[in-house]
Amino acid sequence: MQTSIVLLLLIAILAANLPFASERIGGVVAVSHKRARWRVLEFLVLYLAVGLFARVLEARQMPVHEQDWPFYVCTFALFVVFAFPGFVLRFLWKRRAR
Repeated sequence: MQTSIVLLLLIAILAANLPFASERIGGVVAVSHKRARWRVLEFLVLYLAVGLFARVLEARQMPVHEQDWPFYVCTFALFVVFAFPGFVLRFLWKRRAR
């Protein structure tokens, strides 16, 4: 596999889990409790950012291929799958009371 593909996959996995990993909005602005709306908005913005990064990587190597809506649906579904570990740790994992 090419280095750029591996790099893109690692960045996508990290970006998909970022909304669930911290209580900071965008990783910068600290809040006491980040609501679900902020997490969804942050998730969508990171999906678009990773897509833009992928387009830049593709443009550096070859002409960019135009895509139709099924491509974006599939990449969004893959991004949601990448976010599953962060979602489980944030909302489904039972923490022991100390």
